[in-house]
Amino acid sequence: MAAAEAADTQLMLGVGLIEKDTNGEVLWVWCYPSTTATLRNLLLRKCCLTDENKLLHPFVFGQYRRTWFYITTVEVPDSSVLIKVTHFSIVLTAKDFNPEKYAAFTRILCRMYLKHGSPVKMMESYIAVLTKGICQSEENGSFLSKDFDARKAYLAGSIKDIVSQFGMETVILHTALMLKKRIVVYHPKIEAVQEFTRTLPALVWHRQDWTILHSYVHLSAEELEALRMCPGYIAGFVDLEVSNRSDLYDVFVNLADREITVAPLAKEAMTMGKLHKEIGQLIVQSAEDPEKSDSQVIQDISLKTREIFTHLEPFSEVSSDGEKLVLNFEALKQRRFPPATENFLYHLAAAEQMLKI
Repeated sequence: MAAAEAADTQLMLGVGLIEKDTNGEVLWVWCYPSTTATLRNLLLRKCCLTDENKLLHPFVFGQYRRTWFYITTVEVPDSSVLIKVTHFSIVLTAKDFNPEKYAAFTRILCRMYLKHGSPVKMMESYIAVLTKGICQSEENGSFLSKDFDARKAYLAGSIKDIVSQFGMETVILHTALMLKKRIVVYHPKIEAVQEFTRTLPALVWHRQDWTILHSYVHLSAEELEALRMCPGYIAGFVDLEVSNRSDLYDVFVNLADREITVAPLAKEAMTMGKLHKEIGQLIVQSAEDPEKSDSQVIQDISLKTREIFTHLEPFSEVSSDGEKLVLNFEALKQRRFPPATENFLYHLAAAEQMLKI
């Protein structure tokens, strides 16, 4: 048990503080331990205090080169000891995806800073959570790291909401994820983007891979370069300009208009057939069942997904080096599946790195 707790506590990477003063200046004030200039600039960009539209986003999260960031921003009340500060953001960086966990912890750190006006108490609490997985305080609330299971974070979004918005078209998203394609999601409100994008990896639950999620991306050179290094991803944007960047996506989701577009270059791999119709009907049927919870819907989709992999099994053989399973394409062709099904199974084998090199 102690080993598990130690492993859990080693997930946090750093804590930082950004302030907006009474002159409207936004400054990176403090961090522990040190951080790079690139990451500091990225976090200043993500924190809503540098936004010209003055909208306050209480909590945002995202990922940059396998580092997750979580930012809670508050307005400073007149009663606070922070006389020259109008707003501030607490930033946590970590190795794991768990928005609820880090939202809870950053809220406690915010209350501490509002009360004491010094980062010292925050640093003490950060070190306590880092080393023991717990911080307790009478007035600011307690935090216990192990209360926040990773699996709970994976299941926190609502697949039913996605299906209620897109119906049968949800199968396009499922197919794109199965084939490890690049999905870009746009909505002007960051909260809508984050809620939608964080749920999508659950459509391919068998992988349980949230590293493909980049829920808050700006059209800046270094962020796009980091994104391009990922073979497949889900990327969230609040800038409509991304719709003109067809180099960034295979599937574009305009969440505001409820439209899904498949990019011309991805159309061949994404050709829909009878199998996709079956999957789409199953997703819709399951999601529309009022008796079923979101996790039951995920389970239904996951069972169907496993069924698809059983289609591939008869055409898989051990590679010549004995290292892995590879697709016997000739055997697949001889089976004479409908063209769209054969095409999909071939591209699925490619996504799973089962093609002979």
